[in-house]
Amino acid sequence: MAKILVVEDLSTDMEVICRSLNQGGHQVIRAFNAEEGLEKALKQLPDAVVTDIAMPGPSGFELCRNLKTNDATKNVPIVICTSKNQTVDRMWAKKQGAQAYVVKPFEASLLLRAVQSVLG
Repeated sequence: MAKILVVEDLSTDMEVICRSLNQGGHQVIRAFNAEEGLEKALKQLPDAVVTDIAMPGPSGFELCRNLKTNDATKNVPIVICTSKNQTVDRMWAKKQGAQAYVVKPFEASLLLRAVQSVLG
């Protein structure tokens, strides 16, 4: 069972993502913005992070950059889970350090495959 940090500002999306990950046998840590996500990542050292892009305050892209530049979290894999479905968003996510990209709405199996692929 992997420990997955989910960073999502919308409660309905948070519930869907967490339910999918729980059903896949993962333990979930919840954060409702990028600042809280970074704080929890540094304290709890998750096995992977699933984050939205568009959130109040710092974006998911900023969270990615912060995670990848911190020695404690630089090797934690990141899955972007967002409604943004443009090629430029996917390219930017990769440049920020994300290893997988899932577009909302999604099938639970797709999110679980993305998480498993980054966990190895």
